[in-house]
Amino acid sequence: MEILDRITRYSQSAIKIETNGIIIWLDPYKLPDNEDKADYIFITHSHFDHLSFEDIEKIATDKTHFFAPYDCIPKLADAGYKKFTSVEPGTKDEIEDNILIETVPMYNINKTTYHPRGNKWVGYILTIEGKRIYHTGDTERIPEMKDVNCDIVFMPLGQTYTMDSVEDAAEAVLDVKAKIAIPFHYGLYEGKEEDALKFRELLEGKVKVIIKRSYNVS
Repeated sequence: MEILDRITRYSQSAIKIETNGIIIWLDPYKLPDNEDKADYIFITHSHFDHLSFEDIEKIATDKTHFFAPYDCIPKLADAGYKKFTSVEPGTKDEIEDNILIETVPMYNINKTTYHPRGNKWVGYILTIEGKRIYHTGDTERIPEMKDVNCDIVFMPLGQTYTMDSVEDAAEAVLDVKAKIAIPFHYGLYEGKEEDALKFRELLEGKVKVIIKRSYNVS
């Protein structure tokens, strides 16, 4: 079974990846009950729909290890969690099963009120089973993307807080040289299903786009 078959998309930027018995969650939000418990949880930034303690409680155990920006760490500690690594852009690490972790900048150029560069929030590139998987978080199309090489990218299509347009999101996919693009962060508070279809059309013949229907978008 390919890694793509073990990637599940949930609301907003919530992603679950299963690999060799390891359960990885990124930005869990609006999760169903009785979901798989997390070995690792990666948080891109401290907004409520990315650092959601209601959802973390559903999947975290006393063994769960968190990776999160510096402003999230005190909140995790106050909630009783003890295993965490503080990250900022440029962090590199390795966890079990030869899973490599790299963090890259995540910010807005135009909508700086929402995601300022100075907050040092992050996107994650996880190398899993030899594939570089890039979770972009709530970013706009930023210059640093041209320094990224990945196999799979999750690209936000919301145009209020993330990308300025669907066209920008498509161009960002080309910037990061992805082979496969999965749109996310649409269909709840911003962005429409039609945007995903437009995104796929813009990348037709250039990059394979997989539209993964999300759980619990409501």
